Amino acid sequence: MPKIVAVIGASHDRRKFGNRAVRAFQEQGYVVVPINPHERDVEGLKAYASVLDFPGTIDMASFYVPPDIGQQVIGEVARKGIAEVWLNPGAESDVLIARARALKIQPVIACSIVALGQDPYAL
Repeated sequence: MPKIVAVIGASHDRRKFGNRAVRAFQEQGYVVVPINPHERDVEGLKAYASVLDFPGTIDMASFYVPPDIGQQVIGEVARKGIAEVWLNPGAESDVLIARARALKIQPVIACSIVALGQDPYAL
């Protein structure tokens, strides 16, 4: 069964990492759930304003938003019961990490695209 990943800050702009991540996860066989209240769809996938709007379970969330947005979203991620959370370069802050840990989430502070074995700049 493929893993379901929410890309927080998914974008239709193919130059943005929030779009490159959607494509990288798709190429690796993940089911991708784009999360962005300002997008209707990303790379042909229905976008959701929040992880809470997605009807199914989500295994992993990868953050491509500034830390101040991440601080607003992390509570929704915790309520959804998403155990695996990646804070990509530029998405992390001490406050967000502390908030995640207070919610019993141990975030991975690393680039999720690189962790897939992909070069984000080649996507």
